[in-house]
Amino acid sequence: MAASAAALLFLLLLVSPLTLALRVQKGQEMDRISALPGQPAVVFSQFSGYVTVNEKHGRALFYWLTEATTSPEKKPLVLWLNGGPGCSSVAYGASEEIGPFRINQNGSSLYINKYSWNKEANILFLESPAGVGFSYTNTSSDLEDTGDKRTAQDALIFLIRWMARFPQYKYREFYISGESYAGHYVPQLAMKVHDYNKGRSRPILNLKGFIVGNAVMDHYYDNIGTVTYWWSHSMISDASYKSILKYCNFSSEKPSQKCDDSVIYAANEFGNIDQYSIYTPSCPRLSNETLPLLRFRNSLLQRRVSGYDPCTEKYAEKYYNRPDVQKAMHANTTGIPYRWTACSDVLIKNWNDSEMSMLPTYKELISAGLRIWVFSGDTDSVVPVTATRFSLSHLNLPIKTRWYPWYSGDQVGGWTEVYDGLTFATVRGAGHEVPLFQPKRAFILFRSFLAGKNLPDS
Repeated sequence: MAASAAALLFLLLLVSPLTLALRVQKGQEMDRISALPGQPAVVFSQFSGYVTVNEKHGRALFYWLTEATTSPEKKPLVLWLNGGPGCSSVAYGASEEIGPFRINQNGSSLYINKYSWNKEANILFLESPAGVGFSYTNTSSDLEDTGDKRTAQDALIFLIRWMARFPQYKYREFYISGESYAGHYVPQLAMKVHDYNKGRSRPILNLKGFIVGNAVMDHYYDNIGTVTYWWSHSMISDASYKSILKYCNFSSEKPSQKCDDSVIYAANEFGNIDQYSIYTPSCPRLSNETLPLLRFRNSLLQRRVSGYDPCTEKYAEKYYNRPDVQKAMHANTTGIPYRWTACSDVLIKNWNDSEMSMLPTYKELISAGLRIWVFSGDTDSVVPVTATRFSLSHLNLPIKTRWYPWYSGDQVGGWTEVYDGLTFATVRGAGHEVPLFQPKRAFILFRSFLAGKNLPDS
């Protein structure tokens, strides 16, 4: 009997890993996208679905993984986050910036993005927090008290549980990327991962660094830099510039009525332009008054729709509300009681907590030895290059490589300066969504970041 029991135990020990592997394989296959409606043929694998991050509240986050076009088993994993707060990484990052597909105007089909970042890495798009895109919560009050802290914590839980479903990515080089209000999301999540990894000799989340564009960084310096951009680019009058500086206390959490009035008046001077890309044609959207005022009210410069829109997001809303697309992506499986939208107005209006400055977090992560790049499209007036430069200057980092022009082919792609612990780069002629406006230059930037090399100087 003893021998039989020992033999049975031995068999169980052999079977258990196999059973676990089969469960993992089944979980992945359930998330596999065979093909999206209207999709051209591709050589890479795609997966999408849900990961529950809070059982009690019923919060689940939706992801879309586009594996690398070649040797996905050898290439790093890169998480992409869009900002808002409350905007979709599927709508923006995946569908008009760095993803493998673009959506045709009628929302009926897709075409290939020549400069997709999955040529260099496995790209994981996350709709975060719950309430954004296909991500949901069964507790309606969650939508009215979401903020930075919960968003970072839920994203960490997502990553840990996602790794259990995709164990082939454990220990792989891992990077976090994003733009706009992801200037909060990205370093905050990086800090969560860094703290989670403490004391672990071989962390499954092998975080190596992050790269973030047109990033919200510091309430005070961002606002000063934004108003300076408006004035220096002739968007507002001298009188409005002086009025805003006089009446707006950027150190305060509650702007005065005179500040609001000054911003509204200045907004009328903008005219009908796309504030996310001041030199390109605009598509009718928010009133001239609405967007700038949201930037200053309640200390949340970030309360704005995050995304360039010469109408491209409208194509996404057509496509991702199609039942056949949702079925192919394993999305909306619980019957969300609202349409999929590029941004959630409820989250934007009810954001609960927002750090005034990310600079202390940057200092900690620089000390931790992470690779950190910050880039800025120079035609964005919402989170402009002057705002980023003002904020970064107050990190007081030693310069390793002085300011120089970097190149894309025979053209200047932008300018860059390398500091001890951080690289800053501008992208010439790009708006808020850099990869949308300058896809080739953004691709060179990303490739250089992954390689840990300075941008090409010729």
